[in-house]
Amino acid sequence: MANMINQPCDEAVIHAAPDRRPHPPSVGRWVLVATILGSSMAMIDGTAVNVALPVLEKSLNATIAETQWIVEIYALFLAALILVGGSLGDVFGRKRFFAIGVALFALASICCGLSQTTSQLIIARAIQGIGGALLIPGSLSMIGSTFSKEQRGRAVGTWSGFTMITGAAGPVLGGWIVENISWRGIFFLNVPLAIVVLLIIFWRVPESRDERASHKIDWWGGALITLALGSIVYGLITSNVFGLGSSVVIMALILGVAALLAFLLREDRSQTPMVPLTLFRSRTFSGINILTLFLYSAVGGVLFFFPFNLIQVQGYAPVAAGAALLPMILISFLLSRWSGGLINRYGAKLPLVIGPLLVATAFLLYTRPGIGGSYWLTFFPAIVVQGFGVAITVAPLTTTAMSAVESKHVGLAAGISNTVSRTAALLSVAVLNIVFLATFTSTLDSQLATLKLPPAIRQQIDAQQTKLAEIQIPASVSGPLRSELSGIIASSFVTSFRVIMLIAFGLALASSLTALIMINVPRVETGTSVEVRNSATSADLSVSGQGK
Repeated sequence: MANMINQPCDEAVIHAAPDRRPHPPSVGRWVLVATILGSSMAMIDGTAVNVALPVLEKSLNATIAETQWIVEIYALFLAALILVGGSLGDVFGRKRFFAIGVALFALASICCGLSQTTSQLIIARAIQGIGGALLIPGSLSMIGSTFSKEQRGRAVGTWSGFTMITGAAGPVLGGWIVENISWRGIFFLNVPLAIVVLLIIFWRVPESRDERASHKIDWWGGALITLALGSIVYGLITSNVFGLGSSVVIMALILGVAALLAFLLREDRSQTPMVPLTLFRSRTFSGINILTLFLYSAVGGVLFFFPFNLIQVQGYAPVAAGAALLPMILISFLLSRWSGGLINRYGAKLPLVIGPLLVATAFLLYTRPGIGGSYWLTFFPAIVVQGFGVAITVAPLTTTAMSAVESKHVGLAAGISNTVSRTAALLSVAVLNIVFLATFTSTLDSQLATLKLPPAIRQQIDAQQTKLAEIQIPASVSGPLRSELSGIIASSFVTSFRVIMLIAFGLALASSLTALIMINVPRVETGTSVEVRNSATSADLSVSGQGK
């Protein structure tokens, strides 16, 4: 999911910090260690949770809606509060709020690991999201405040390199833990990391603040956007239970839209807005965020359903499912510097048109596999093409977002684009699940209608439709009929997965068309943007979708 690891413009946030006298090298090294380990907590947790979802769903006997909430509640608080979290650190101390975020994330992780019900796990994940909203921007701003502009390229390169390693290791490590220990071990893994980070923070890292920052935190803005996103996501997920026409769903959606309008009005009138709407007067800045919205919506939706397909339908072991995306991560990382060079040679527009086109092509390739078959002939080609598309896209995306606004707004612009990517994945999972469940139900019903099932058995299967591929066939069914029912359930899931891939194809294509129509940054040769381009790793989008 899109919140698994780095989002676009993470490096831009670091480079946008004002220049300052560098700290002694020993301080810089400890800051890097603390921020790398702190970021790794969120990255490993996000990627590992994705792989664990199919097993977790079965262990807790969860419906697909409850499984969604396990991912969505974390992404909701992270997306809504990350700008507020960054402001708190700038005003009241980056070290302080980074440490608070790490401690809160660790305590919530313990609660996640001890959860006995889906409700307990969902509440703990919400607290994790709040911790992440303090931890993630804190880690970025601490690097920016520790190193001078001359030193940041090397520091960001080190941070990005380890980010790639943890992003790649997370799914495999998570799969191994799920397969050999328990899904609970994924959450407990954060505890020793958090202890080490806190010891380093209080022992070796100095405090820093942004003296230019306004002490007026946009609390109303944060509250309104949280209410807006929460209500909309609640309405969309609940619609799978009560139907889109339900009064509960309609009221939730109306409340969400009203809160969103109130948020926009608040930001327009506030003297210290969380999101200055004037930035969107730039056609290119608006275009890059629309592109990000479409592309990360596609990636977030695909990566939510992909592990379910691999584990529940294709029969992959969790560790194999976790390793399935490794080729994409490695390709995007190895080609990141090469893709950065494309900007000087061709400008940012052409890569931003071609990259999403390749990602769209990959989503078409995802529709080819049926049930079974070798990984190398089924999903591997799609993953490779997606890796190339990601590699071509991410560095220009980051550079363009920074180049589209005045230099004094570069950090804020980067933060906004980062937030848009997280919000895109949050909303796409909620929306696409409605389509997925409707397609699955329709396909399953039409295929079951061809069988002469006893009414009691048909009723038991119908009652479990929200479990999708985890539907349990009644024990009284055996022999060829049982095999036929298993095949029907699996093929209904594959049909639904293909529909989601086609929608993702359309979204990725729309992002390419957005670049063609709205982006106009021919070349970026000097300044901060080039620094970001050269240090950015394209692993950002490769496994992004929900949980950093």
